Amino acid sequence: MERTESDLETVTGLADPVRARLYQAVARSDSPIGRDAAASAVGIGRPLAAYHLDKLVELGLLTASYQRPAGRFGPGAGRPSKVYARSAREFAVTVPPREYELAARLLAAALESDQVGASRSKLLDAAREFGTDLGVRTRSAAPGLGPRRAVETALRQYGFEPSTAGDGSVELRNCPFHRLVAAHRDLVCGMNLALLQGVISGVNEPGLRPSLDPEPGRCCVVIGPSGQPGGAAAAARS
Repeated sequence: MERTESDLETVTGLADPVRARLYQAVARSDSPIGRDAAASAVGIGRPLAAYHLDKLVELGLLTASYQRPAGRFGPGAGRPSKVYARSAREFAVTVPPREYELAARLLAAALESDQVGASRSKLLDAAREFGTDLGVRTRSAAPGLGPRRAVETALRQYGFEPSTAGDGSVELRNCPFHRLVAAHRDLVCGMNLALLQGVISGVNEPGLRPSLDPEPGRCCVVIGPSGQPGGAAAAARS
């Protein structure tokens, strides 16, 4: 990933608390949202929301497009509204510069070169163990948190952005290892699956079961009810 000085300016643009809250409101939405919805989500006026939303577009953190109101078509439908969505661009800034992604790529390449498969097995064991410990720590930190909420809380800490789908399954709207997936899909998806298996075991929630269900725009793993891997969508494709 090419890094420029503007990356630092972009990320520090979120130092403004209002702008950061608007970015989160847009990022958490399953579909593009307009200025009114964004303003309401963070409790500010529409003009202020519009100003910060457009600044986030200038910084490359959001994208803007125009949509007509739902169900309205033709000449009398009114002007299309400006809506915002999270940008697909990625920004990574470390001061001073560090190359953790390069180390990850080299380690992944080394693991895939192991024809015996012992190294991959060790990776899955380590991921499962880390996930289990994460699940236990999350439940211990908030004993009143239900197992399902604990799973979501644990995964949110590491950027998976869990979201409950219409069928009750939990989709992970972001893969923290997205750039590695392009070159090492099987390895990374297997690691993610083992990690989530550990988290669910650590919070002691046998009613949930993670399974591989790759789809564009989200993590390759979906958490469905036990006995229904990946939720209804995955079951329909099987």
